[in-house]
Amino acid sequence: MKFRDYYETLGVARNATEAEIKTAYRKLARKYHPDVNKEKDAEERFKEVGEAYAVLKDTEKRAAYDQMGSNWKNGQDFTPPPNWNEGFEFTDGNFGGNYDGDQSEFFESLFGRGRHRQGGRGGHQRQGQGMHFKGQDHHAKILIDLADAYNGAQRTIALHMPTLDEGGHVITQERKLDVSIPKGIKAGQNLRLSGQGGPGMGEGGAGDLYLEIDFHPNPIYRIDGKDVYLDLPLAPWEAALGATVKVPTPAGTTLELNIPANTQAGRKMRLKGKGIPSKEPGDLYVVTMITTPPADTEAQKEAYQQFAKAFEFNPRTHLKG
Repeated sequence: MKFRDYYETLGVARNATEAEIKTAYRKLARKYHPDVNKEKDAEERFKEVGEAYAVLKDTEKRAAYDQMGSNWKNGQDFTPPPNWNEGFEFTDGNFGGNYDGDQSEFFESLFGRGRHRQGGRGGHQRQGQGMHFKGQDHHAKILIDLADAYNGAQRTIALHMPTLDEGGHVITQERKLDVSIPKGIKAGQNLRLSGQGGPGMGEGGAGDLYLEIDFHPNPIYRIDGKDVYLDLPLAPWEAALGATVKVPTPAGTTLELNIPANTQAGRKMRLKGKGIPSKEPGDLYVVTMITTPPADTEAQKEAYQQFAKAFEFNPRTHLKG
């Protein structure tokens, strides 16, 4: 996928105001409109200008796009960084994804497919007598530790809400919230914070804030739904002779695991119910790895030579012919 420099497409600076972006778009849209410009690439340029404007005119999309940084070049190979949108608070779960033009792969990778959405559930609807509107629901993605899903936790999170200053420049306002992380929550689930969304009008209440949950990268565990995987290194003699080893769990406890004799690398051992807690808890899978110690000294080298003499073993017999 290729990076698209929307500022370059419209010919504006990265700190351009809302008015400057609108002026640049109107000029280029007239220039490349297929009804006016009959050049071969006019229609494609018109689409590119429209896509760029759909992002840069939208405060939330522009803030998300700017999160990518200014070091990317137009046409450069690009993959969105993992969890690049963490902590950004938006009035729509898809950054206000309401662009109906032809979308590039780059656009969809950041903002999803264009769609119309007016607020959240019940948002912007007349209630009773007079004009009473419920505030818009807000959305944000937050990262938690795997241990929080096992034990539950109280956390203070910081969210950044894109907005415009008086000069028409995009800025972000920070707010902090105390959040209860329930035991058993999984990646992809949403926490609903009632009344923490946009303000209502009249007697309409505030909208809600939906926090999409994901996990911080973990150096030990891999997560698949409510199941958790751990790669367990074993010394060659532990794998060959069998052993009892200590295995840490994401809950903070330690279990003793019996390793059968002649265990091979890649064996998957299931610890039922030791995954993420829920009504039907997930499992913890221990995947064995064989780790050989280094042969740095003469004595260690000699030990390996004696080891080789003791076995008539070729691990590559399956590769013959």
